[in-house]
Amino acid sequence: MQRIRLRYAKRGPLRFTSHRDFARAFERALKRAGVPIAFSQGFTPHPKISYASAAPTGVGSEAEYLEIGLQTVVDAAQLRVALDTALSPGLDVLDAVVATEGGGSLADRIDASKWRIELPQVETQVAIEAVAAFLAAEEVLVERMTKQGKRVFDARNPVVFCTVTNESGAPSEANAAPCAIIDLVVRQVTPAVRPDDVMSGLRVVAGLEPPVPPRVTRLAQGSLTSQGEIVDPLDADREDATIGGR
Repeated sequence: MQRIRLRYAKRGPLRFTSHRDFARAFERALKRAGVPIAFSQGFTPHPKISYASAAPTGVGSEAEYLEIGLQTVVDAAQLRVALDTALSPGLDVLDAVVATEGGGSLADRIDASKWRIELPQVETQVAIEAVAAFLAAEEVLVERMTKQGKRVFDARNPVVFCTVTNESGAPSEANAAPCAIIDLVVRQVTPAVRPDDVMSGLRVVAGLEPPVPPRVTRLAQGSLTSQGEIVDPLDADREDATIGGR
């Protein structure tokens, strides 16, 4: 069985697609593209698809990942094009690599995410002061309702990097002025700390209450280096392929 790893994006209105809706759309795209997907064994076989750390509903993303198992060997680049064509615009397949043997799972290569939070109608200086108060705190306790009920946890400790920037490189329709923009890097912990948790933390420490909902985009996810950079989890498969082809 061949394993292919894909990076895809959720853009524009399609950011409101839930993980379950995307899974259904992706399975239909596999059929339309004629992909020789492998299935699990047993009474109710399922297509061999593994998802890694899906973004919350309503959040855009340039860096979602999944892995599929195939019955026969295919060309990864051609597969990417076929699947991208079969999916709706806004659900865009950006990259595809053949998974190397013994390289671990996708989940093993993802321990942090980089986010961009756009805050229409929030002055930049207001956001700067709120972020400074958040970073100065040793602990910022926030509440969130989970499947296990209401939980209280620290939103500060997993935050590696948080700053206010003047320019947005994220795809966005947010063109209101003013618009403060926060760049954020968060380590993956349990329970996961999401951008909305950080926004709750900014409200706790600085009273920041955006008048309209923030627009959030995941820009990257992967392995966090000591320099604070995030390594694309597909890079290791590309490097191994280059070494093996020498």
